[in-house]
Amino acid sequence: MKKIILMPDSFKGTMSSIEVSKIMENEIKKVYHDASILAYPIADGGEGTIDCFLKAKKGHLKKMWVSDPYGESIEAELGLLENGDVIIEVASCIGLPLTEDKPIPGIATSFGVGEQIKAALNSPTTKRIIIGLGGSSTTDGGCGIAAALGVKFTDSEGKEFIPVGETLINIKNIDISGLNPQVAKKQIIAMCDVENSLYGSKGAAFIFGPQKGADLDLIKKIDAGLRNLSSVVLNDLEIDISQLTGGGAAGGIGAGLYAFLGAKLQPGIDTILETLQVEKELSNTDLIITGEGKIDSQSIEGKVISGIARMAKKNQVPAIAVVGDIGENIESLYDTGISGIFSINRVAKDFQITKKNSKADLSLTIYNLFHFIKTISS
Repeated sequence: MKKIILMPDSFKGTMSSIEVSKIMENEIKKVYHDASILAYPIADGGEGTIDCFLKAKKGHLKKMWVSDPYGESIEAELGLLENGDVIIEVASCIGLPLTEDKPIPGIATSFGVGEQIKAALNSPTTKRIIIGLGGSSTTDGGCGIAAALGVKFTDSEGKEFIPVGETLINIKNIDISGLNPQVAKKQIIAMCDVENSLYGSKGAAFIFGPQKGADLDLIKKIDAGLRNLSSVVLNDLEIDISQLTGGGAAGGIGAGLYAFLGAKLQPGIDTILETLQVEKELSNTDLIITGEGKIDSQSIEGKVISGIARMAKKNQVPAIAVVGDIGENIESLYDTGISGIFSINRVAKDFQITKKNSKADLSLTIYNLFHFIKTISS
């Protein structure tokens, strides 16, 4: 083999996608010493997204002080790529781990992300802003972001305020006349890997509220507030976000970015493949390797592996998936473009035990696989 492309997702709870890529490359080199190996570690929009872009493209980090979920100052990062793309992770300033000691989803705000976006918008080198929506602690429908960029929210008495989850219900009017004018001049893309709508039984509050610390009463209150937000947006902005696919991502930030900033919501893998221009590298490629912690029926619908499989099939390049666990009903992945699926788990043990050996297991699996490939190719 002369050219191999690595595009693994993280093995959640054990290895980051960058770690997975390094292990794969090291083991392949033991067998194919002179192979050209291109590594594109993948992140789904959550923590690690900036690192993955910077691993694959030229650029650097920029640190800045913004607001955390409760309005306190926190140092967050932006990824600045040489092509003019700015990468933002909402998790860097409003991530769920930042609220572990005091999760209060009813008052958590996305204002800090708006401050990051404002900095990117006001930079003359910015051509496009890419926002990873994974891992947020907020459920404010992106109103904090909008407020940081000049949007005004008023209640029934005409009093201006910045809505949070528990006060969304108080929004009476929205005025976007003060919106940062640079919004209209920049393309904004949201990496969105969930299809949940803004509100309802499968919406932001009911599906993601519990993991953010909301009890049933608060969930119902936030859901009613998100419904109200949708109604006011439709009335004042003439934009319908009620059934927007992905609108419920990051506590409704998906819908907010769409309504207030005109953002495009798209699967994270599509954003990555487009930004990194991986398809241009497929000429003379012998094999693509992808992978994740567990492959199952959900991997087929809009996730990393399925997106890579479609690209591989289109360009007639064989692709294999090296994973932790193999779930049920994955047969259709072979039709999308995956040629083989291999688990790194050597012995049937509880995850708490196997995760300690995950790096060694991955190393051995990759070495065995390429030793076999070389043997039958000789």
